Amino acid sequence: MSEQKVALVTGAGSGIGAASTIALSAAGFSVVLAGRRLERLEQVAASCAKETLTVETDVADAGSIQRLFDKVRDNFGRLDLLFNNAGGGAPPKSIEEITVEEWRRVIDVNLTGSFLCTREAFRIMKEQAPQGGRIINNGSISAHVPRPGSAPYTASKHGVTGLTRSTSLDGRAYNIVCSQIDIGNALTELTARMGDGVPQADGSIRPEPTMDVTHVAEAIVQMASLPLSSNVQFMTIMASQMPFIGRG
Repeated sequence: MSEQKVALVTGAGSGIGAASTIALSAAGFSVVLAGRRLERLEQVAASCAKETLTVETDVADAGSIQRLFDKVRDNFGRLDLLFNNAGGGAPPKSIEEITVEEWRRVIDVNLTGSFLCTREAFRIMKEQAPQGGRIINNGSISAHVPRPGSAPYTASKHGVTGLTRSTSLDGRAYNIVCSQIDIGNALTELTARMGDGVPQADGSIRPEPTMDVTHVAEAIVQMASLPLSSNVQFMTIMASQMPFIGRG
């Protein structure tokens, strides 16, 4: 790229976030890595090809998000890409067994965290010259159909889809575009258990196929590299043989 492009990735210390950070750096972005574990962020940053900034961040905390974006402004003066990747789930439970604390934590991280980051990115992208930027939200195939016992996670990801649509509409006047990538069974620390078997809709426990997380990172780079005049509004990338089509 002929000019500096700045990307911010939340949840950058592992899994999809780490792979995407490294791929975006290789594609020419200077990357801000945000996450709760600074040591993990620094390990990922060491594998990057371009300038990086690591910021210990809790996306569920508005003050932490404000400090993160203040550092983006202070160090780079602009933001071209936000990848709202940070997320988590709760232990699989029937709805009547889910505690309020479990519910709130998932909603706070997956949905409120994405909102808080989007709000701050909007403020930078509206003010900078040239105006505009791209926001990519990490949705899930659970934004379409749930897994058993996943009410907090599924509800949060349906909420992310609403945020994606609203951001796309509200950003149109400012050349801010928003995409959502719905990912199924990328092999990370969180999905390694799928090889041992996970609950299915019929009540059985069966192993599920996974895919290499680098394919997700490549998809993120593809979306991020488009001009702002074009957008991948929604993308689903998944292990081809997983039980998604026909599920639900």
